[in-house]
Amino acid sequence: MAVQKTVYDHIAANNIKTLLLVLAMPVLLLIITYGVMGIAFMNSPDNWRVAGHMLQEVGLPIAGIALIWGLISYFMGDKMMLGFAGAELVPNDGQLAHKKIYNAVENVAIAAGLPVPKVYLIEDESLNAFATGHSPKTASVALTTGIVAKLEPLELEAVIAHEMGHIGNRDIRLNMIIITGLGVCAMLAELLFRVGSSGGRHKDEGTAKVAIFLIGIALLIFNFIVAPIVQLAISRTREYAADATAAYITRNPAALASALRKISTDARVEVLDKSKNMAHACIYDPLDPERMAFFGSTHPPIEKRIERLNQMAGLFS
Repeated sequence: MAVQKTVYDHIAANNIKTLLLVLAMPVLLLIITYGVMGIAFMNSPDNWRVAGHMLQEVGLPIAGIALIWGLISYFMGDKMMLGFAGAELVPNDGQLAHKKIYNAVENVAIAAGLPVPKVYLIEDESLNAFATGHSPKTASVALTTGIVAKLEPLELEAVIAHEMGHIGNRDIRLNMIIITGLGVCAMLAELLFRVGSSGGRHKDEGTAKVAIFLIGIALLIFNFIVAPIVQLAISRTREYAADATAAYITRNPAALASALRKISTDARVEVLDKSKNMAHACIYDPLDPERMAFFGSTHPPIEKRIERLNQMAGLFS
């Protein structure tokens, strides 16, 4: 007789998958870099030496610039994400509409044992939401006006609980690390191409330029082909974990299942069409359906998510 999984089992399993996927990213980057270099310099050990020497000359300043840029992006990334979405801070001014939102957020935060996040609204009649920040103390939850207006109170609380799950599970920090890391890779590739195309004093300048271009190509391959695939896998495991956490917080997985069913019918947030890296942070893929079909959805199939939530229903009856 099969043993029914608990909420903790679902969360633990997804945490292990996420850890393995995160560890895979730098390993894959190294494999791609060495693979590209190996193919180009397969029959020339001297070129390997030249490439290594050139990297010592340009690597430190480029790494320093990337580190500074990465830190700025990491600590300012939440504001950038909210800005991309056109999100506006909801004032806690006692107005009935605002009070409804704040009460729901405060109730869920208390149940989750987490600080009450800042609340933002996105002017869009579609149904979507996301959380951002680099720690629970600095977290923010953004909700579309459509999701606030169209969901029942328990469904809205379940959605907020899902976002609080991302906050409590430190997914918001993971999202910032991934977004920042991909941005640094893109910047490094551009810098390497610029260095490779400029003049130099190195006696083996031609070989050095080739080496720099090759590393830039490896970074582009990683950034635009490999990393998005891994990012999709990470996002899907974190969505399952956040669903399970929301079920635990609200003790009502059916409410989240019902909310997801409604959200899946109208989740596109047009302002995010040009910010595809943000898609994985939302409760459901907010991109143009045609673009989703081309790039692949950032989220698990809705039926799978609902099926898992329905399996948890008996745990809270």
